[in-house]
Amino acid sequence: MLYFWILFNFFAIGMLVLELRVLHRPGRVVRSREALGRSAMWVGLAAAFAGLIFFWQGRQVAIEFVTGYVLELSLSVDNLFLFLVIFRYFAVPEEQQHRVLFWGILGALLMRGCFILAGVGLIRRFHWILYALGALLVYSGVRLGFTGEHQIDPSKNPAVRALRRLLPVTDSYQGGRFFVRGWQGNPGLYATPLLVVLAVIETTDMLFAVDSIPAVLAITLNAFIVYTSNVFAILGLRSMFFAVSGLMKVFRFLHTGLALILILVGLKMVVGDYFQVSTLVTLAVVAGVLAVSVVASVVYPSAA
Repeated sequence: MLYFWILFNFFAIGMLVLELRVLHRPGRVVRSREALGRSAMWVGLAAAFAGLIFFWQGRQVAIEFVTGYVLELSLSVDNLFLFLVIFRYFAVPEEQQHRVLFWGILGALLMRGCFILAGVGLIRRFHWILYALGALLVYSGVRLGFTGEHQIDPSKNPAVRALRRLLPVTDSYQGGRFFVRGWQGNPGLYATPLLVVLAVIETTDMLFAVDSIPAVLAITLNAFIVYTSNVFAILGLRSMFFAVSGLMKVFRFLHTGLALILILVGLKMVVGDYFQVSTLVTLAVVAGVLAVSVVASVVYPSAA
């Protein structure tokens, strides 16, 4: 099984490098049409992988992968809203946003791999953790439903504060560089605002992993399926950001749908020992709630 983990990670990193170095020219703004095409490519690759899982491990495992992928992708939509807030707050040039998201997603792959392995190991050893994680998801869903969105103040991010204490930061962006040697005649190593943005992206994703990974663990404890469904959703997130960044505010009921999904999945974890809900039903519910929230947003647009 270790062989498949290594092979899959080589594939994921290879696709990231291919997109950054071959499909994308540095310093160029990613347009919506191009981003839509890449988003479709990632969905197609995920579908192809689901087919591979079907022939390799059977129908049930393939359904678990698809459910985990759809669930993770829907919860990742909230990341898009926060990415937009972060980029606007730090006034990140559009041509550099792609680079920040590339390194941010690479870090997310490593971090989530560790989270998933630790989570599966703990749940198998201490079954009661399932109830704690389920309660956490219900709480997160209720909080999201009442607040309307995850709140973030980049200036209060602990990673930003720590970075500013460790290294001086330049006043302006220096192209796509995270570090520069010397600044305004002063010697030494300086961080650029782009590194500060990357620190915020990474720590924000860590907070989202607290919600999204337990949600997928409610579907299956197969670490490989949990990890690969997470990875495919994260890999397509960057392209999705550029595809829909201009439409973020259109889907006004999306937060309500995501909140309901978190609550339902959390309840599934809590009552799982007493009332079994099939993975196929979970997939249908998640997809249905997401579709209804999007359709409702289109039919009843915001008056603003």
